[in-house]
Amino acid sequence: MEHLPWEQSVTSVRFENLAQISAFPVLPGRRWGPGWWWSATTGRHVVHGSAAMRTQLMVLDRDPDVTGLSARPVRLLWRDTADGRVRSWVPQLFARYADGTGLLADCPSSLAAGGDRAQQARGVLEAACTRVGWTYRRLEPPPAVVAANLRWLAGYRHPRNQGPPGLRPALAEAFAAPRPLADGAASVGDPLQVLPAVYHALWSGWLAARLDEPLSERALLCAHRDDRGRADVPAVSAAEWSEG
Repeated sequence: MEHLPWEQSVTSVRFENLAQISAFPVLPGRRWGPGWWWSATTGRHVVHGSAAMRTQLMVLDRDPDVTGLSARPVRLLWRDTADGRVRSWVPQLFARYADGTGLLADCPSSLAAGGDRAQQARGVLEAACTRVGWTYRRLEPPPAVVAANLRWLAGYRHPRNQGPPGLRPALAEAFAAPRPLADGAASVGDPLQVLPAVYHALWSGWLAARLDEPLSERALLCAHRDDRGRADVPAVSAAEWSEG
């Protein structure tokens, strides 16, 4: 393990390529243990230690501005000004953005989780990240309906679900204007082939629907695009439920 000044590590280390520096614990009696999330962004697996963390990985993996993800890649150490003791904290997640900046994050099951130590670390990490143009957040769990919709779409995140050549332009034409999911999919072809491609397109963002409402066959989808080629209809973003 290498120790570097914080400002130096930010400019010289690719946090998204680092393995976790400490393993997530396996606690007897808990229904949830550590697991792996396959990232559509990177094509690699990222370890997670809780259901809350897996949900946040899912949200970040769908964010078009995220280019890299890793779990527990760094331990920050500082000296407590009150008692002179050395303190440390290992953020659960790191995300790299397209502009080169980074996000360090923890994924509590509720914002009150972690007690005083977590809140003290939060202040230190927020200040450290601000100094280098990064961000630290304790990520708030998304609303239940949004999380359920994202879990469903995440099942179709692998590129194999995009279907054969020619299907994407057909879907773009079918949903050129807002249209119910089932109606538009049926107009394109066999639902067994078309629906996985629709869900993959919703995950990828070039088809869009409201994710704060249950995703059903009657959900309105649209393929209108913004200047980045992504669907431009009302939809819920991570910023709407993440604490700034």
